[in-house]
Amino acid sequence: MLAVGLKTRGMHFSGAFFRNEAGPVIGTMASSSFNSHGPVTMSITSLIEADRKHLIHPVVNYRAHEARGVTILESAHGSFVRDADGNELLDAFAGLWCVNVGYGQQSIVEAAAAQMKKLPYATGYFHFGSEPAIELAAQLVERSPASLQHVYFTLGGSDAIDSAVRFITHYFNAIGQPQKKQFISLARGYHGSSSVGSGLTALPTFHRHFDLPLPHQHYIASPYAYRNDFADDAALIAASAAALEAKVAALGAENVAAFFCEPIQGSGGVIVPPVGWLKAMRDTCRKLGILFVADEVITGFGRTGPLFACEAEGVEPDLMTVAKGLTAGYAPMGAVLMSDEVYRGIADGSPDAAIGHGFTYSGHPVSAAIGLEVMRLYHEGGLLANAAALGPRFAQGLDALLAHPLVGDSRHRGLLGALELVADKDTKAGFDAALKLPDRIAAAAYRNRLIFRAFGDSILGFAPALSYSADEFDLLFERLRRTLDDVLAEPDVRAALDSKTRVAAC
Repeated sequence: MLAVGLKTRGMHFSGAFFRNEAGPVIGTMASSSFNSHGPVTMSITSLIEADRKHLIHPVVNYRAHEARGVTILESAHGSFVRDADGNELLDAFAGLWCVNVGYGQQSIVEAAAAQMKKLPYATGYFHFGSEPAIELAAQLVERSPASLQHVYFTLGGSDAIDSAVRFITHYFNAIGQPQKKQFISLARGYHGSSSVGSGLTALPTFHRHFDLPLPHQHYIASPYAYRNDFADDAALIAASAAALEAKVAALGAENVAAFFCEPIQGSGGVIVPPVGWLKAMRDTCRKLGILFVADEVITGFGRTGPLFACEAEGVEPDLMTVAKGLTAGYAPMGAVLMSDEVYRGIADGSPDAAIGHGFTYSGHPVSAAIGLEVMRLYHEGGLLANAAALGPRFAQGLDALLAHPLVGDSRHRGLLGALELVADKDTKAGFDAALKLPDRIAAAAYRNRLIFRAFGDSILGFAPALSYSADEFDLLFERLRRTLDDVLAEPDVRAALDSKTRVAAC
């Protein structure tokens, strides 16, 4: 659920869409499209009705969306998004964890336009390629963990995960270990919504009515410190490694292909493992003889501090998936980065046959040109440095809200963070689902002109752009605190708090 500030004719952004609380939007602003007779002008009302009739939105209740309608985003600049009614919203979620460089970077627009004029498309089939794709692959290898030497480009994160699974399957078949077909991931993990990847994802919404997870997909517990009772970080790390060992033993090490994990779990509630956890899991995989796959679709490209989260602990994966920050959301693109060992196993296992995996838009030259300029902005443009300098301000702002009566936990790394709301700080008891607290948070945030993620279990997720200024962080926390205060002021929310918290809040 995305929470947004400021009403747009009775609507607020919730789930992956803007929610219409007060019925259809009646608007007069026009938008132009074309038919065989020339330009056609559509009012906001017409656009909303066309959306209701024709456009399927990701991860929503379809009937609810039909009833609520859509809010149309018209433009954006810097850290602000403007809707079709002209309302400006501070985006503290970088679109969908992806617009790391902020909106309206002119140099990216110019790089895309120049490439479209020069070579708008180049297939990667039949031994063809393009300069931007080759150069971007080389830069990714140069700047990623040393184990990763080869790059396959996808359209985004979901198909990067799906490609990784296909490559792993091919690899073990090619090297004469066809029995290695079992895959393990984390509870609360998110690995996209492809037919296979959504089974590695361990969130019920992505399984319901999709016949998932598949029989060869398995989970171990999330490294969720706030919801577990470990003596210290070392105990949590040891428990995670032991859980992986136990799961592999139960399945048979000879049958397990790979372990997938996010360095920080994103859509599962921004679960931040302790430092050392990622390296311990990688070392455990090596000891067990299974491949280690780091899903850096969300954590990559400066989101947690270094360019990749793996860097912070010197972790060298067998494969790594990236997307989102690769092009900062300006164009679709993802990638699988692969070790030379895996690449050689695939290549040498089929010396006289094509490897039957490919996408029409793999290595798209315009997306690659955008990716190159985004990489320049991260490094020469100073965005990684800016994020590192302001990360402590972000952390302090979140931690300061631990004093708020609704907040039970604050967790963060770099510019990725979350607050977890609870009814009782001592027991960590959550709120009754009947209160629909995430919906209330979303509505209050809308009024306060703020965008962030309000998960269904009362966790609030934040991923501000790496281009945020100090003043924008101040504005973020001013509007966030006002949002929490507005919700706390609602009588049934206050009544749901434990008695000690109620007294403190008065």
